Amino acid sequence: MRPRSLDEFAGQEHIVGPGRLLRRAIQKDQLSSIILSGPPGTGKTTLARVIANGTASRFVTLNAVLAGVADIRTAIEEAKKQRELYDRRTMLFVDEVHRWNKSQQDALLPWVENGTILLIGATTENPFFEVNRALVSRSRVFQLKALDPADLEQVARAALGDKARGYGEWRIEFEEGALEHLVEAADGDARSLLNALELAVETSAEPWPPAAGAAIGVSLAAAEESIQRRAVLYDKDGDYHYDAASALIKSIRGSDPDAALYWLSRMVYAGEDPRFAFRRMLISACEDVGQADPTAVQIVLACAQAFERIGMPEGQYHLAHAALYLATAPKSNSALGFFDALKSVEAEAAEVPSHLKDASRDAKGFGHGEGYLYPHAYRDHWVAQQYLPDSLRGRVFYQPGALGLEGERRLSVLERREGQLAALFETPSAEARGEESFAWSKAGEGKREWRARAEGSAPARLSMVRRALFDIAAPSRADRVLVLGAREGYLVWEALRRCPEGTVAAAARSEEEAELVTQYATTLPEIERPLVAALPLESLNSAALEAAFGFSRFDLAVGRDLFFASGSLGSDDIPAEILRRVAEALPGAALALAQSLPREGGRLSAAFSEELGAGLLGRLREFEEYFYARTDLPSLGPDRATLEESLRGSGIDLEIVSRRESYLRRFSRQEIESWISPVSAYGSALALSLGEGDASRIASALLAAVAAEGKGRPGGREWPLAALYIKAR
Repeated sequence: MRPRSLDEFAGQEHIVGPGRLLRRAIQKDQLSSIILSGPPGTGKTTLARVIANGTASRFVTLNAVLAGVADIRTAIEEAKKQRELYDRRTMLFVDEVHRWNKSQQDALLPWVENGTILLIGATTENPFFEVNRALVSRSRVFQLKALDPADLEQVARAALGDKARGYGEWRIEFEEGALEHLVEAADGDARSLLNALELAVETSAEPWPPAAGAAIGVSLAAAEESIQRRAVLYDKDGDYHYDAASALIKSIRGSDPDAALYWLSRMVYAGEDPRFAFRRMLISACEDVGQADPTAVQIVLACAQAFERIGMPEGQYHLAHAALYLATAPKSNSALGFFDALKSVEAEAAEVPSHLKDASRDAKGFGHGEGYLYPHAYRDHWVAQQYLPDSLRGRVFYQPGALGLEGERRLSVLERREGQLAALFETPSAEARGEESFAWSKAGEGKREWRARAEGSAPARLSMVRRALFDIAAPSRADRVLVLGAREGYLVWEALRRCPEGTVAAAARSEEEAELVTQYATTLPEIERPLVAALPLESLNSAALEAAFGFSRFDLAVGRDLFFASGSLGSDDIPAEILRRVAEALPGAALALAQSLPREGGRLSAAFSEELGAGLLGRLREFEEYFYARTDLPSLGPDRATLEESLRGSGIDLEIVSRRESYLRRFSRQEIESWISPVSAYGSALALSLGEGDASRIASALLAAVAAEGKGRPGGREWPLAALYIKAR
C-alpha cells in the first residue's frame, strides 16, 4: 500500500502540498540533494520512491545499515560512468543515512559536490547532529511530521478500498471504536497502522482468505489485540529521547505537575532508563528549585536511592514522587549567579585580599590573615568585612528569589549585603565626622583603611538610624522619594521597600557613589530600580532635579549625616543653609533627616571601665568630658543645643526628635591602636592632657582587654548611639 504518486501521498502538506517547493521540484524533476528527516512511518522512504517513479535520472538505493564503503564506491563508479557515457544523473537514496560513520559519509562528499551524485538521505535523527555538517550544508533539509488522525484514517480507508493491493475484494465492517482505536494507537505512524490493520483483518476471518465479496467483521477486541502497545515515538539515543526529557524538565520548571507526570510516563512507557530521568530531576532540583526549597535535592536523591533498592515496577512511585515534589515546589534559579561569577573569573585573575589569605604559613613574613574578623565572635555570627577582591568590591552575583525558604531569608540577605556595602564604602574621613570618631590615623591610612570602618558595628548602627528615620518619615507606598547624599545606597534600598508603588531617586554625592548604587540596582527588575544621578547638595535645585531625573516634584526627601559631610556651601551656618537649600529645591515635599551626635556617643571610659582601675578610669573620664565638650573640633560637629539652634534659625517649621540607642560593638586591636595613636586628634590630646605615662598605661590596658577576648570567643561592648531626627514640610 505504499503510495506511488504525490496524489496518493497522505499528510505532509507543509512540504508536498499544492504549490510547495518540494512538490514543484519533484513534478519538474529538478531536485537538488535533499535530506528527509522525521519519525518512523511518516513517508520518508515512500517520498523517495515517488521521486524515483517520476524522475528521468538513474535511481539507486542503499541502506546504511547494510551497505559499507565498498558499496558506496561501487555506486559512485557506476554513477561516474552514467554521467560520462550517457550524461545521465544518478539519484542515490540512502535510507537511515545517520547510521554511516564520518568516513563513510565523507566518501560521498566530493561526488555530491561535483554533481556526480544527487543525494536523497532519510533519517529518523536530527540531521544537524547526526549527519556531517558538510553534507547537510550541500543539501536542503525537509522535516516530516507525525501524521495526524485524519491522515491515518485516509491511509486506512485507502487500504480497505484498494482491490489490487488492499482489502477491496471484501466487505470489512468494524465494530464501533475499533478502527478509531487502531488510528489512535498508531500515534502518527502509518506503517504501524497498516501492520495492525493487516493483523486485525486477517485474524478476523477463518480461514484466510475468505471468498470474494465475503463480509469480515473486526471487533474492538481484535483491534486492541492487534496493536496492544501504543507506538510511542521515542528513541533513547535520539531527538525524542532529549525532547521528552526537555519537556519533563520544562514542565517541572513551569510548576505543572500534570504535564510533568505525562512526560515522565511517556519516557517510562517507551523504555527509558529511570536513572536518566532521576539524573535530570537531580539537576532540576538545584537549577530550578534551588534555594527556594534546599531539601528538594535530598528528596529526589532519596527517591533515586530507593528506586535502586526496589526497581520496577514499584519504583515508578518514587519517580512520580520526585517529579511531583519538584513540580509543586517553590522555584528559584539564583544558582545561575555561579555562572556570572565564572565570567568574572574568566575576565580577570583577581588577587585574594590579604586578610582572607591562609595565615598558617605566611602570617609572620607577609602579614597574611592579618585583620580578618572572625564572624562567630560577633552578634548573629556575622560581621561586615570585604570578602571579594578589591577589583570586584560591590559586585553582586547571587540574587535571592522571593519564594519558599529563600524568600524567608531574602530580607536578611539583602540587609546584610546593604550593610556590608555601607561599611565598605564609608571612608575614614567621613567616619571621623560621625559617631565612630578617631578610629583612624593618617599614619596607617592606606594599610588600615578598611579596618578603620565600623568593624561590624557599622551595619548595626546604620540599621538603627535607617529604621528610626523611615519610621519618623512614615512614607506611603506610592510616594516619590528623593534620597539625598545617597552614598552607598543604604537609604535607597529601604525606600524601595517602603514605597513599592512609587518612585525612588538617589542623588549621589559623586560619580563614584552613583556608579556603586547603579551597579547594585542592576540586580533588581528594571521597573523596580531607582533613578540614580550624581547630584551633590551644593548643586541641588529644581532645574538640576529635572535634568537628572526628568521631574522635580517629590513627596519626601530623606538623608543622613548631611550637615557635616559637605561643608562646601560657603556659609558659616552650614546646617541651616543645607536645610534651606533642600526646602527651596523641593517645595511641598516632606523632609526627614538624621544626624548623628558624636559628642554624645560612646566613650572608651564607659566601654572599658572594668579594665582600667579606679584611678586611671577617673582620669580618662575627666579627659573625655573635656575633649568631647570642646568646640574647636569641627569633625565632631556642634553639640546638640548648637545644632538645634542652627536648624531652627533656618526659618523652616521643624519637628526635632532626639533618640539614644545602643548596640554591641566589637573593637579590634588595630582600631584601638589607631584611636589612641599620637597622630590622631584623640590620642594627641590624651597624651597632652594626662601625660605620656598615663596615656601609655591606658593604651596598654585597652589593648590587653581587646586581646583577652581572643579570636573565636564572643566579645564586644555596649556602645551608645545618639542621633537627632529632623522632620519638616
